[in-house]
Amino acid sequence: MTETDLTIRELRQRFADKSLSPLDYWLALEDHIAAWEPSISALYLYDPESARAQAKASTERWSKGEMLGALDGIPVTLKELIATKGQPVPLGTKAMELIPADADAPAAARLREDGAVIFAKTTCPDYGMLSSGLSSFHPLSRNPWDTTQNPGGSSAGAAAAAAAGYGPLHIGTDIGGSVRLPAGWTGIFGFKPSHGRIPADPYYVGRCVGPMARTVEDAALSRTRPFRWRRCHGRTGATAPVCRRTISTGWISTSTCRA
Repeated sequence: MTETDLTIRELRQRFADKSLSPLDYWLALEDHIAAWEPSISALYLYDPESARAQAKASTERWSKGEMLGALDGIPVTLKELIATKGQPVPLGTKAMELIPADADAPAAARLREDGAVIFAKTTCPDYGMLSSGLSSFHPLSRNPWDTTQNPGGSSAGAAAAAAAGYGPLHIGTDIGGSVRLPAGWTGIFGFKPSHGRIPADPYYVGRCVGPMARTVEDAALSRTRPFRWRRCHGRTGATAPVCRRTISTGWISTSTCRA
């Protein structure tokens, strides 16, 4: 087993006993991604420089015993459909104007609060509405097991990234199989939570945000804090519901969020 094969639990143990730092892990992962990405085209807005800075900050927190949460120092990707502040959300299509998002989607915000290293977005087809990765905007993602094949969709890049070992956790979205289908086609684990469990932004009817990982445990650990949400109430299926959020520090006041 190489360092890039470690699970979240194993990484946390190595970070704790100081046999591996978040920065050293990221640098190994960066080399691994450089070797694979030209063949599978899984990523959008890949920013290794930002990742190094995030990993360095996490290393300092671990050295002081001041970790932000269970995913502190863990590299993570987010499907391109999930908004991240300051970055455009093209929705996989050339038809969209590339306007930077003015705020993080809830999933992105919770991951940042937990100290996760968000290093890239992942590709998807136009509007996330195909069971392949075919996109008018992104390059066609490929299946790491056989690069003549696609990884399925619509969470195509997330599935390819997980299967290729781009870190232990990748976040996709699912309406009718967009996490589950590519997970099955790439030999990883994917989970579609109940609708509204993890609010999606930009909102789309039926869209759920869920983890994609090489192990069930890694997917489960992703929900320990960043994705600890109560089901939304007041949902009509066509409107953004009002949610109550639960995180490890307790209840936050009721707020409107996009599901």
